[in-house]
Amino acid sequence: MSKKLFVGGLAWATTEAGLRDAFERFGEVVEAKVVLDRDTGRSRGFGFVTFAEDSAADSALNEMSGAELDGRTIRVDQAQSRNDRRGGGRH
Repeated sequence: MSKKLFVGGLAWATTEAGLRDAFERFGEVVEAKVVLDRDTGRSRGFGFVTFAEDSAADSALNEMSGAELDGRTIRVDQAQSRNDRRGGGRH
């Protein structure tokens, strides 16, 4: 089963290829996605990395949270599914 991680604090210059490269040492990365602003096309400073194996994601979570990537200290957490998120948005 795959496991998705949230990666925050990304540098504006971090690309999806760079994000993938930083996390591939822990195991097979199914997807690495940097979230872009839809109006400007610029990074919003966060992204997601999906691993093929839960154990690889767990290792990456433990070792990469607080690590430096492209000159910035990143934060790594287990991603919340869209249904689990709270607050925000208009009703």
